[in-house]
Amino acid sequence: MRAFTSLAGHILGSHPQINGYFEMHIRYDAASALDKQLEVLRQSEALKTNSRYLFDKLLHNEFPLNVKKPGLADVKLLVSLREPEPTIKSIVNLFASKDADWLYASPEEAGKYYIERVKTLSDFCRTVAQGYYYFDAEVLVNAPERLLPELERWLELDSPLNERYDIFSQTGVVGKGDSSEAIKSGRIVKTQNDYSEVTLPEEILENAQAVYRECREVIIRHALDAVTL
Repeated sequence: MRAFTSLAGHILGSHPQINGYFEMHIRYDAASALDKQLEVLRQSEALKTNSRYLFDKLLHNEFPLNVKKPGLADVKLLVSLREPEPTIKSIVNLFASKDADWLYASPEEAGKYYIERVKTLSDFCRTVAQGYYYFDAEVLVNAPERLLPELERWLELDSPLNERYDIFSQTGVVGKGDSSEAIKSGRIVKTQNDYSEVTLPEEILENAQAVYRECREVIIRHALDAVTL
Protein backbone atom coordinates (compact mmCIF):
# COMPACT_ATOMS: atom_id res chain seq x y z
CA MET A 1 0.00 0.00 0.00
CA ARG A 2 1.25 3.48 -1.01
CA ALA A 3 4.19 2.04 -2.96
CA PHE A 4 3.36 3.35 -6.47
CA THR A 5 1.39 0.18 -7.24
CA SER A 6 -1.42 2.10 -8.96
CA LEU A 7 1.14 3.77 -11.19
CA ALA A 8 2.71 0.40 -12.00
CA GLY A 9 -0.72 -1.08 -12.67
CA HIS A 10 -1.69 1.70 -15.05
CA ILE A 11 1.57 1.47 -17.00
CA LEU A 12 1.21 -2.30 -17.30
CA GLY A 13 -2.54 -2.17 -17.94
CA SER A 14 -2.08 0.29 -20.80
CA HIS A 15 -0.10 -2.27 -22.77
CA PRO A 16 -2.17 -4.00 -25.49
CA GLN A 17 -1.26 -7.45 -24.16
CA ILE A 18 -2.27 -6.76 -20.54
CA ASN A 19 -5.78 -6.48 -19.08
CA GLY A 20 -6.37 -4.93 -15.68
CA TYR A 21 -4.76 -2.10 -13.77
CA PHE A 22 -6.60 -1.79 -10.45
CA GLU A 23 -6.79 -3.64 -7.14
CA MET A 24 -9.35 -6.47 -7.29
CA HIS A 25 -9.30 -7.64 -3.63
CA ILE A 26 -9.19 -11.34 -4.51
CA ARG A 27 -7.69 -14.26 -2.59
CA TYR A 28 -5.63 -16.36 -5.01
CA ASP A 29 -5.73 -19.55 -3.00
CA ALA A 30 -7.91 -21.59 -5.38
CA ALA A 31 -8.16 -22.08 -9.13
CA SER A 32 -11.61 -20.43 -9.05
CA ALA A 33 -9.86 -17.15 -8.23
CA LEU A 34 -8.96 -16.78 -11.90
CA ASP A 35 -12.63 -16.92 -12.88
CA LYS A 36 -13.34 -14.31 -10.22
CA GLN A 37 -10.56 -12.11 -11.53
CA LEU A 38 -11.98 -12.21 -15.04
CA GLU A 39 -15.48 -11.51 -13.70
CA VAL A 40 -14.28 -8.46 -11.76
CA LEU A 41 -12.40 -7.10 -14.76
CA ARG A 42 -15.40 -7.46 -17.06
CA GLN A 43 -17.56 -5.45 -14.69
CA SER A 44 -15.71 -2.32 -15.82
CA GLU A 45 -13.50 -3.19 -18.80
CA ALA A 46 -13.62 -5.31 -21.96
CA LEU A 47 -10.88 -7.82 -22.71
CA LYS A 48 -8.39 -6.54 -25.26
CA THR A 49 -8.16 -8.39 -28.56
CA ASN A 50 -5.18 -10.78 -28.67
CA SER A 51 -4.19 -9.90 -25.11
CA ARG A 52 -2.14 -12.26 -22.97
CA TYR A 53 -2.33 -11.30 -19.30
CA LEU A 54 -4.76 -10.46 -16.52
CA PHE A 55 -3.16 -8.11 -13.99
CA ASP A 56 -3.89 -7.76 -10.30
CA LYS A 57 -1.96 -6.29 -7.39
CA LEU A 58 -1.93 -7.80 -3.91
CA LEU A 59 -1.22 -5.22 -1.21
CA HIS A 60 -2.56 -6.83 1.95
CA ASN A 61 -1.90 -10.03 3.85
CA GLU A 62 -5.57 -11.07 3.76
CA PHE A 63 -5.22 -11.62 -0.01
CA PRO A 64 -2.76 -14.51 -0.34
CA LEU A 65 -1.30 -16.07 -3.47
CA ASN A 66 -0.74 -19.81 -3.66
CA VAL A 67 0.97 -20.63 -6.95
CA LYS A 68 0.68 -24.36 -6.24
CA LYS A 69 -3.04 -24.27 -6.99
CA PRO A 70 -4.17 -25.41 -10.48
CA GLY A 71 -4.00 -22.62 -13.02
CA LEU A 72 -1.83 -20.37 -10.87
CA ALA A 73 1.51 -21.86 -11.84
CA ASP A 74 1.64 -19.75 -15.01
CA VAL A 75 1.58 -16.37 -13.27
CA LYS A 76 4.36 -13.86 -13.81
CA LEU A 77 5.33 -12.52 -10.41
CA LEU A 78 6.48 -8.97 -9.74
CA VAL A 79 7.51 -8.01 -6.21
CA SER A 80 8.24 -4.47 -5.09
CA LEU A 81 9.05 -2.61 -1.88
CA ARG A 82 9.13 1.09 -1.05
CA GLU A 83 11.27 2.49 1.75
CA PRO A 84 9.43 2.70 5.08
CA GLU A 85 9.43 6.39 6.02
CA PRO A 86 7.65 7.82 2.94
CA THR A 87 5.39 4.77 2.74
CA ILE A 88 4.19 4.90 6.34
CA LYS A 89 3.77 8.69 6.23
CA SER A 90 1.73 8.35 3.04
CA ILE A 91 -0.50 5.72 4.67
CA VAL A 92 -1.09 7.95 7.71
CA ASN A 93 -1.82 10.96 5.51
CA LEU A 94 -4.28 9.01 3.36
CA PHE A 95 -6.35 7.63 6.22
CA ALA A 96 -6.17 10.78 8.34
CA SER A 97 -7.87 12.66 5.49
CA LYS A 98 -10.94 10.42 5.60
CA ASP A 99 -14.10 11.38 7.47
CA ALA A 100 -14.22 8.40 9.84
CA ASP A 101 -11.66 7.24 12.37
CA TRP A 102 -9.48 4.81 10.46
CA LEU A 103 -6.98 2.42 12.04
CA TYR A 104 -4.13 3.37 9.73
CA ALA A 105 -4.41 7.07 10.53
CA SER A 106 -2.31 6.11 13.55
CA PRO A 107 1.47 6.07 12.88
CA GLU A 108 1.76 3.09 15.21
CA GLU A 109 -0.82 1.06 13.30
CA ALA A 110 0.46 2.16 9.90
CA GLY A 111 3.96 1.15 10.95
CA LYS A 112 2.69 -2.20 12.18
CA TYR A 113 0.89 -2.78 8.88
CA TYR A 114 4.08 -1.97 6.94
CA ILE A 115 6.25 -4.30 9.02
CA GLU A 116 3.80 -7.21 8.81
CA ARG A 117 3.34 -6.80 5.07
CA VAL A 118 7.07 -6.64 4.33
CA LYS A 119 7.70 -9.71 6.47
CA THR A 120 4.96 -11.61 4.64
CA LEU A 121 6.45 -10.70 1.28
CA SER A 122 9.86 -11.83 2.48
CA ASP A 123 8.47 -15.18 3.67
CA PHE A 124 6.66 -15.65 0.36
CA CYS A 125 9.78 -14.92 -1.68
CA ARG A 126 11.94 -17.15 0.48
CA THR A 127 9.66 -20.16 0.03
CA VAL A 128 7.96 -19.80 -3.36
CA ALA A 129 9.33 -22.23 -5.94
CA GLN A 130 8.40 -20.04 -8.88
CA GLY A 131 10.79 -17.31 -9.97
CA TYR A 132 9.88 -13.66 -9.54
CA TYR A 133 11.19 -10.25 -10.59
CA TYR A 134 11.95 -7.67 -7.89
CA PHE A 135 12.23 -3.90 -8.20
CA ASP A 136 12.57 -1.06 -5.73
CA ALA A 137 9.36 0.93 -6.06
CA GLU A 138 11.28 4.21 -6.23
CA VAL A 139 12.93 3.14 -9.51
CA LEU A 140 9.55 3.29 -11.27
CA VAL A 141 9.28 7.00 -10.51
CA ASN A 142 12.93 8.07 -10.58
CA ALA A 143 14.37 5.88 -13.35
CA PRO A 144 11.57 4.34 -15.45
CA GLU A 145 13.96 4.17 -18.40
CA ARG A 146 15.87 1.50 -16.45
CA LEU A 147 12.89 -0.45 -15.18
CA LEU A 148 10.35 -0.55 -18.00
CA PRO A 149 12.56 -2.33 -20.57
CA GLU A 150 13.35 -4.94 -17.91
CA LEU A 151 9.68 -5.53 -17.14
CA GLU A 152 8.97 -5.73 -20.86
CA ARG A 153 11.62 -8.44 -21.14
CA TRP A 154 10.42 -10.32 -18.04
CA LEU A 155 6.82 -10.34 -19.29
CA GLU A 156 7.89 -11.22 -22.84
CA LEU A 157 5.87 -8.40 -24.33
CA ASP A 158 5.78 -7.72 -28.04
CA SER A 159 6.09 -3.95 -27.72
CA PRO A 160 7.57 -1.48 -25.20
CA LEU A 161 5.97 -0.30 -21.98
CA ASN A 162 5.45 3.45 -21.96
CA GLU A 163 5.88 6.07 -19.25
CA ARG A 164 2.55 7.56 -20.34
CA TYR A 165 -0.55 5.53 -19.62
CA ASP A 166 -4.28 5.42 -20.30
CA ILE A 167 -7.00 6.74 -18.03
CA PHE A 168 -9.56 4.00 -17.38
CA SER A 169 -13.04 3.80 -15.92
CA GLN A 170 -11.70 2.92 -12.44
CA THR A 171 -8.76 5.35 -12.46
CA GLY A 172 -8.84 7.40 -9.26
CA VAL A 173 -11.83 5.51 -7.84
CA VAL A 174 -11.62 5.00 -4.08
CA GLY A 175 -11.05 1.33 -3.26
CA LYS A 176 -9.49 0.57 -6.64
CA GLY A 177 -6.10 2.10 -5.91
CA ASP A 178 -4.65 5.59 -5.77
CA SER A 179 -7.49 8.14 -5.67
CA SER A 180 -5.31 11.27 -5.86
CA GLU A 181 -5.21 13.68 -8.78
CA ALA A 182 -1.70 12.49 -9.68
CA ILE A 183 -2.89 9.13 -11.01
CA LYS A 184 -5.25 10.96 -13.37
CA SER A 185 -2.36 12.77 -15.09
CA GLY A 186 -1.61 9.89 -17.45
CA ARG A 187 2.11 10.14 -16.83
CA ILE A 188 4.74 9.55 -14.17
CA VAL A 189 4.82 12.45 -11.70
CA LYS A 190 8.35 12.67 -10.31
CA THR A 191 7.61 15.33 -7.68
CA GLN A 192 6.37 13.49 -4.60
CA ASN A 193 4.83 14.78 -1.38
CA ASP A 194 7.27 14.33 1.52
CA TYR A 195 4.43 14.41 4.07
CA SER A 196 6.56 16.56 6.34
CA GLU A 197 3.46 17.31 8.42
CA VAL A 198 3.33 13.66 9.52
CA THR A 199 5.56 12.74 12.45
CA LEU A 200 6.57 9.14 13.05
CA PRO A 201 7.73 7.98 16.50
CA GLU A 202 11.43 7.19 16.37
CA GLU A 203 10.98 3.62 17.58
CA ILE A 204 8.34 2.88 14.92
CA LEU A 205 10.56 4.20 12.15
CA GLU A 206 13.68 2.41 13.36
CA ASN A 207 11.85 -0.91 13.60
CA ALA A 208 10.38 -0.49 10.13
CA GLN A 209 13.76 0.44 8.65
CA ALA A 210 15.42 -2.62 10.21
CA VAL A 211 12.71 -4.94 8.88
CA TYR A 212 12.89 -3.31 5.45
CA ARG A 213 16.65 -3.77 5.19
CA GLU A 214 16.56 -7.39 6.33
CA CYS A 215 13.57 -8.43 4.21
CA ARG A 216 14.68 -6.55 1.12
CA GLU A 217 18.01 -8.40 1.24
CA VAL A 218 16.18 -11.74 1.41
CA ILE A 219 13.82 -10.81 -1.43
CA ILE A 220 16.64 -9.66 -3.71
CA ARG A 221 18.73 -12.74 -2.93
CA HIS A 222 15.94 -15.11 -3.98
CA ALA A 223 14.81 -13.12 -7.04
CA LEU A 224 15.63 -14.37 -10.53
CA ASP A 225 16.36 -10.79 -11.48
CA ALA A 226 16.05 -7.33 -9.96
CA VAL A 227 16.35 -3.60 -10.53
CA THR A 228 17.39 -1.64 -7.46
CA LEU A 229 18.30 1.91 -6.54
